[in-house]
Amino acid sequence: MSFSEIYQQFISGMQHTGFIEYIAVFAGIASVWFSKKENILVYPVGLVNTIIYIYLSFQYHLPGEASVNFYYTIMSLYGWYMWMRKDQQHKTILHISYSSQQMWLYQILFFLFFYLSIYFALVYLKQNFFDGAIPWADAFASSTAFTGMWLMTRKKVESWYWWIATNIASIPLYFVKGLVFTSVYYLVLLILAISGLMEWKRKANKQIVHKSIA
Repeated sequence: MSFSEIYQQFISGMQHTGFIEYIAVFAGIASVWFSKKENILVYPVGLVNTIIYIYLSFQYHLPGEASVNFYYTIMSLYGWYMWMRKDQQHKTILHISYSSQQMWLYQILFFLFFYLSIYFALVYLKQNFFDGAIPWADAFASSTAFTGMWLMTRKKVESWYWWIATNIASIPLYFVKGLVFTSVYYLVLLILAISGLMEWKRKANKQIVHKSIA
């Protein structure tokens, strides 16, 4: 595909972007901004985004992404609860931290389990229901997102690495599906994810210093 064809597809896609997609995109950007700032609003605002994208994903033959957003919805409720937990002194229990070696192993196994499960499910669905599905790409975007969201509920720095992978995969995936504004949205999320990674690393390092002094 030439640059001119990509540009024309971009213009056409933006012209056909629906109002509901705009709402989902702006809610998603706001949610990631709140997560970067470690603000509890990440979850209620994120629920607006995920519920809309469940609908859009089915409409555009992206069953893997629909499953991701359903998972996001459930995990947002769980993460909301986890982030709000406080100890007897009314201090937040959960703090931003790095993954242990054991947690790294768990997240890699977590990713592989969901990638293989989603991939083979999509191969079947492509043959029988969703002929527009792209199994390997959809499964990768979905499984990295599953892993990132799981780690986000535990405030692990490494969640941002998985979000970065999700965003890189999602930019071309949504573009070829005609959801051009969503593709641009994932480009913005990629930039925010890189910024979020640096911010959470700073906070995690501060926690380490604080514990060593204490």
